Amino acid sequence: MAGRREQVLGVVYFYKHFEDTPSLSVGAIREGLKKARVPQAKAINISRVLNEAVPYADRVGPRGVWAITETGDEFVRALPVPAKPMQTRTHDETSTLDVLIANQPDEEVKGYIAEARKCLGAGALRAAVVFLWTGAARTLQDRALTHGHKELNDALQKHDTKARSVAKIDDFAWVKDKILLLACGELGMLDKGERSTLEDALNLRNRCGHPTKYKPGGAKVSSFVEDIVGIVWSSH
Repeated sequence: MAGRREQVLGVVYFYKHFEDTPSLSVGAIREGLKKARVPQAKAINISRVLNEAVPYADRVGPRGVWAITETGDEFVRALPVPAKPMQTRTHDETSTLDVLIANQPDEEVKGYIAEARKCLGAGALRAAVVFLWTGAARTLQDRALTHGHKELNDALQKHDTKARSVAKIDDFAWVKDKILLLACGELGMLDKGERSTLEDALNLRNRCGHPTKYKPGGAKVSSFVEDIVGIVWSSH
C-alpha cells in the first residue's frame, strides 16, 4: 500500500502545484492516475489510501474531496519528482523576461520587469505576478496617452463617468486598471480576446496582491507570463 500512497499523493501534489488545483475528488485523482499510466488505476481504493495517508492528506469536502497538506508536500518532495512548482518552467519564463528586459527602452518599465524576473527565479510567484502586471499596466498607460487627451478621456469616461481627467502618466494613479483595459479596447489598442485575457490576468494579479492565503501554481504563473508578454509587448 506504500507504493499506492506515493502514487496517489503524487497526483494530488502535481495538480496543486502545476495545475493550480488545490483539491481533488476521488474521481479526479483516479483520472490523474490514468493519465500518469499507473497500472491498475481503476482498481485502486483511493479513499482508503488517503485515509491511511493522514497527516499527508486531508479531507476538505463532504464528497471525497481531498487536499495534500504541507507535511504531504514535504513527503512528496523527498521522492524523485520535481522539487519545486516552477522547476521545469523557470528557465523558459526567466529567459523570456531576460530578452524583454534587454529590449525595453523605458527604464521604469524595465525596472518592474527586472523585479518580476528576480522574483520568478527565486520562486516568489505572487510577487512576480504583481511586478510584471505593474510593468504591463505602465506600458498600456504610455500607449494610451499617445492617442491624445480628448480621445483617451472620452474612452475612460465612457466606462467610468466619474473618472478623473488624464493628461499625464501620473494621472493614471486615479484610474482603476479594469477601466484602463476597457479604455484600451475603445482606443483600438486591444481586441476583445486580448482584453478578456488581460482581465483574467488582472484578476490573478489582484489575488496575488491582496493578503489572502492564495498561492498560484507554476502552470498558472507560466500562462500569466506568456499572456502578458504576448499581448502587451510581443506585438509592438
